[in-house]
Amino acid sequence: MNDQTYGYGFWSLMVVNVAIYVVLTFYFFRPQTLRDWCSFGAFSVFLIVHFTEMYGTPLSDDLLAASLQNRFADIGWLSRNVGHPLDALAGWRANPLFGPFNLMSYALIASGLVLISAASHVLHAVQQQHALARTGAYAHIRHPQYVGFMLIMFGFLLQRPTLLIIAMSAVLVGMYVHLAREEEDELSAEFGEAYSIYSRRVPAFMPKIATDPH
Repeated sequence: MNDQTYGYGFWSLMVVNVAIYVVLTFYFFRPQTLRDWCSFGAFSVFLIVHFTEMYGTPLSDDLLAASLQNRFADIGWLSRNVGHPLDALAGWRANPLFGPFNLMSYALIASGLVLISAASHVLHAVQQQHALARTGAYAHIRHPQYVGFMLIMFGFLLQRPTLLIIAMSAVLVGMYVHLAREEEDELSAEFGEAYSIYSRRVPAFMPKIATDPH
């Protein structure tokens, strides 16, 4: 059923959701260095933009609604029921909170938070000892915290892949890759050959897929 009721302007809901995810991310990430605060700050801006488009003002939909309405006349593109457009395009007409893409997004967001938390515990412990993080999540990838942020962003993209959110996600991924390279230069200068051996053995962002040696 096509519900054409305008489903935005819920600014209090936008503020509440931003606050919840900012607090959760801060709790799991626990930023300490300037680089950490840059990562956290950029991600917080992403959350503000995402939930503004989700509940406040759908800037991308305002621009594309007329074109989309002509192609998909049975969908009210500015209605609350189309807050999750991938589910709407896939034909999901029930509660969008339980749509297949939305459920996948929850799994990715939760996975990202868990990965950030696990990596933070290892990293903060070794930083106090001025040692190299090589255990836990760091035994599989060199930058688990950045990967965690990317998983969360991709999860939010599955909820609402608007032009603005896609563009901002691309910028943040580029920023995280740049920060990771800066971090590697510093670690290489500090730990020398030990870090070189570690970086040759452990990939930066994608864990190696185990294969049968036989």
